[in-house]
Amino acid sequence: MRLVLEKRGERSHRMALLSPLIAIALTLITGGIIFALKGLNPFAALYVYFVEPLTTSWSIEQLFIKATPLALIGAGLGVSYLANVWNIGAEGQLTAGAILGSAIPVFFPEMQTLLTLLLMLGLGVIGGMVFAAIPAFLKNRFSANEILTSLMLVYVVQLILDWLVRGPWRDPKGYNFPKTISFSGWQTLPSFEVLPPSMGPLYVNLGAVLAVLVVVALAFMMGRTLKGFELRVQGVAPRAGRFAGFSREKTVWFCFLLSGGLAGLAGICEVMSTVGQLQPGISPGYGFTAIIVAFLGRLNPVGALVAAFALAISYLGGESAQVALGISDKTARVFQGILLFYILACDSLILYRLRITGLGGKVAEGRA
Repeated sequence: MRLVLEKRGERSHRMALLSPLIAIALTLITGGIIFALKGLNPFAALYVYFVEPLTTSWSIEQLFIKATPLALIGAGLGVSYLANVWNIGAEGQLTAGAILGSAIPVFFPEMQTLLTLLLMLGLGVIGGMVFAAIPAFLKNRFSANEILTSLMLVYVVQLILDWLVRGPWRDPKGYNFPKTISFSGWQTLPSFEVLPPSMGPLYVNLGAVLAVLVVVALAFMMGRTLKGFELRVQGVAPRAGRFAGFSREKTVWFCFLLSGGLAGLAGICEVMSTVGQLQPGISPGYGFTAIIVAFLGRLNPVGALVAAFALAISYLGGESAQVALGISDKTARVFQGILLFYILACDSLILYRLRITGLGGKVAEGRA
């Protein structure tokens, strides 16, 4: 008796909906086994990891902060992947946006107006777009593999950041630490109170508002405009797209500039809120984690917003587990990797059906 995969006649819409839920359930089960092997109570450990981050107003504020860059980048990547354009370098584009946007407070530290805020956000978007334009150009001009070029550029821009904060942009009063001057006033994102003090209080910053607006705009574009239809056609049937007059080169440019610009926006928002200055470690890997967000959200902008909160919990849970359980900070990465593995494994059941073949030619088919 053996287990085989048989190609379905058409996509399974049931599995398309169930796949993320099955992947999350399998991740929780695997996580419980890992905690048990480490000698910890799996139920208590899973509670600390996945439930405790939702129990206080402060942790919910942190959840919004961590979900914001994931939602921005994940929504942009989801659109790109749906069009079969594979931008894997969002982490580098995030860093590029943070660098260019931070040029305002570095060179004009006394500039404290609304224009300062708008310029920093705008330059962040431009920084991400410029760095995303490189693999787009190489793809269209030389047919270079965009996965490799976008990924390799991540390390280039991170080295540029390291050189800047250790060299020309280093704070002269920072006791030789590799960082720029601290941002203040209009150089940081304003926060808004969404719950009164008697109920929390609970604050969210402008970055979270921008993330929601971006998700709504992308959902409208993909569902209600010709451009969204073009991107879907290019991803599913590129030959039909050519007959319809859609340009593959323009699609590559559009997707890279869109996803790169949103990654750059996420980078400058992170610097203007959580970090408060430019330094080597401005991101715990949001650009890579957003790939999981895009797939967990079914390459849908609204789905990416929901998935961003799920992955943000893994970051907060990892920090809580370090204190409460004494485990490594790498555990969050382990859970994210396991989740991505299960997502990809379960997604195969959208196009394939499990078949159990037995002795004597008898066959039992999985009807999932």
